[in-house]
Amino acid sequence: MNEVINDIKKEIKDNYSLIVATSGGPDSMCLLNLLLNLKKEKNLKLVCAHVNHNLRDESKEEAKMVKDFCTGNNITYEHYEIKEYNGNTEDYARKQRYSFFEKLIKKYQAKYLLTAHHGDDLMETILMRLARGTNLDGFKGFKKIDERKEYKLYRPLIYVTKEDILNYINKNNIPYAIDKTNSEDIYTRNRFRKYVLPPLKNENKEIHKNFIKLSNTLDAYDNYINNEVAKIMKKIYINKKLNINLFNKKENIIKQKIIYNILEKEYKEKINLIKENHITSIIDLLENEKPNLKLDLPQDKVFHKTYDIAYINKEEEAKDYNFILERELNLPNNHIIKKIENTEEKSNNVIKLNSKDIKLPLHVRNRKNGDKINLKGTKGSKKIKDIFIDAKIPNKERKTYPILTDDNDNILWIPGIKKSNLDNANTKNYDIIVKYF
Repeated sequence: MNEVINDIKKEIKDNYSLIVATSGGPDSMCLLNLLLNLKKEKNLKLVCAHVNHNLRDESKEEAKMVKDFCTGNNITYEHYEIKEYNGNTEDYARKQRYSFFEKLIKKYQAKYLLTAHHGDDLMETILMRLARGTNLDGFKGFKKIDERKEYKLYRPLIYVTKEDILNYINKNNIPYAIDKTNSEDIYTRNRFRKYVLPPLKNENKEIHKNFIKLSNTLDAYDNYINNEVAKIMKKIYINKKLNINLFNKKENIIKQKIIYNILEKEYKEKINLIKENHITSIIDLLENEKPNLKLDLPQDKVFHKTYDIAYINKEEEAKDYNFILERELNLPNNHIIKKIENTEEKSNNVIKLNSKDIKLPLHVRNRKNGDKINLKGTKGSKKIKDIFIDAKIPNKERKTYPILTDDNDNILWIPGIKKSNLDNANTKNYDIIVKYF
C-alpha cells in the first residue's frame, strides 16, 4: 500500500475536504482507512458518502456498519437511500449516486471525489470492452484521475489488486461487508473476475501494472488524436454542418473521431446510446456516391446527407403532400420521379399509361387511410397498407412513401412496388412513361 499512500500524499494538499464514496465493501473500507491514517498528518476533512441501494436484505446492516466506523473515527457520515427505481436499474443507480456525490462536493466545497476502483477493476473493464468491442476511448478503461468541471475523480487504489486490499483489511482488522452477488456467474464482470483474471495473474502477479501502462499509453495517443481532430473540426464542422468533401479526405481513425465528437455533442450524457456500428454506418453513408441519404439514430434523431453537407436533426412527424407531376419531382423520401421519353424496362420502377384512360394531370402524394389499388393481373383491389406490410416497408417510411394518382385520385402506381391494371407495359397503347429513381 506504500505506493497508494505516497500517491495520495503527492496528490492531495493539506487542509482539503474529500468526499469518499464508501459502499462498505473491502475496497472502499480499505480506502477510507488509508485516508484516516493521513487525516491528522494533512489535516483532512473526510466525508464518507454511503448509498443504500435497497437491492439486498443486508443493505441496512451495511449502512449501520459504515456509520459506526465513521462515528468511532470522527469521520463525517453522509447517507442517501434509493427507495425506488426508474428504467434500467444499474444506470439509474449510477446517476443517483453521482448526483448525491456532487451535492456533497458543493456542500463541503470539496475538490476531490475518491472511489475505490483498483487494479483488478481496471483489467476487468478493459478485457470486458475488448470482448464486446468498443472504440479507442473505451479500451483505455479508466484513468487514475478524471478531471470534472468542479472536482477531480480520484482512484488511488488503481496501483493495487484485490488480493492486496484483502491482505491490508485483514491485517488491520477493518470491518467490511461482502456482497454475495459479486460471486454469481450471471454477471459478466464476475465471470471475468473468476475465470479470466486468475490465469493472467498466474503468468504475472504484477500484470495489473502493465494494464495501467497500456491505459496510459492509449490515453496519450487518444489525447493527441483528439487535439488534432479539434483543429480539423473547426474547418469542416461549422454551424452543426459537416463538409463531406473535406471529411472524406481524412484518414479513417480521424473520421471515426470526428463522427464520435459530433454525436457526443448531440447526445451529451446519453452518448452511451451510440454504438460502434452507428459510427461505421455514418462513415459508409458519407462515402456513398448517392447525393441524398439518411440514417436513423437512437431517440428519433436522423443523420442526413444532402449533396456536400451532412447534419443531424430530430425526426419530425411526416407531413401530408400532394404534388402535380409536370416533368420531374424530388420526393420527400429522397427519390426522384419523372416522365421519360422511352424505355424497354418493365419493372415496378416504370409505369406506362394511356392518357385516354385517366384524367390528367398526374399527382404524386403520400398514403391516406383506406387507400386501395386495383392491382395489375388481378380482378380485385388491395389495401395500400397491406401492400406495404408485404413489401416490408419500415413503418416510419410508409407515411411518406409516394403514390401516383390521376386527377380523380385513382391510384395508378406504388413506385417500385406494385402497378395498377392501367399499366400498359405489354402493349403499345400508351403515351406517358413515368420512372422512379
